[in-house]
Amino acid sequence: MKSIILIGIAGGTGSGKTLVSKRIYDEIGSDKVTIIQQDSYYKELANLSFEERKKQNFDHPDAFDHDLLFDHLIELLSGHDIEMPLYDFKTHSRKKKTQTISDNVVIVLEGILILHNPAIRNILDIKVYVDTADDIRLIRRIRRDVQERGRSLDSILEQYENSVRPMQLQFVEPTKRYADIILPEGGYNLVAIDLLKTKIQALLKERGH
Repeated sequence: MKSIILIGIAGGTGSGKTLVSKRIYDEIGSDKVTIIQQDSYYKELANLSFEERKKQNFDHPDAFDHDLLFDHLIELLSGHDIEMPLYDFKTHSRKKKTQTISDNVVIVLEGILILHNPAIRNILDIKVYVDTADDIRLIRRIRRDVQERGRSLDSILEQYENSVRPMQLQFVEPTKRYADIILPEGGYNLVAIDLLKTKIQALLKERGH
């Protein structure tokens, strides 16, 4: 396999995982970093009606195609391109087109349950958990789902109460114990970001990049 550095960034919905990924992307360099979001690997639900798809629990580990994600990571680590699925959050189904992703020096894998699956967890070079207060995460989720996904406030709160919060407590929060780095406040914690960047740069030097 190639000497690619694979970083996993986990944490609850709205914790700031995307901002941490962007900080790494900006600090290390866009020519060296590729970001992959776990959300792209939601299972295909096209066989269900739209009403049935809306009722699915998208925060449970079973919602994700972990096998496909793992296979794609192995392909990238072996120096091969992949065709990453693209997910439509408004219809809760995969788009017909895919996105070609090439291997890079650093691959950042970001998602709520990145540290849950043992096979994926075991190939990560750095495991990060972004730890942010529940009320802040809920506010961020409401803003995102209203502005980017066209959802109503009632539907967001109902989903949060019925699945997001219970799954956070049952599956997401416990993965914190697997993290090498726990990052309070996400991308706004510049000291922690700087420490993470230093670790990444040390690995890059160690592997001859």
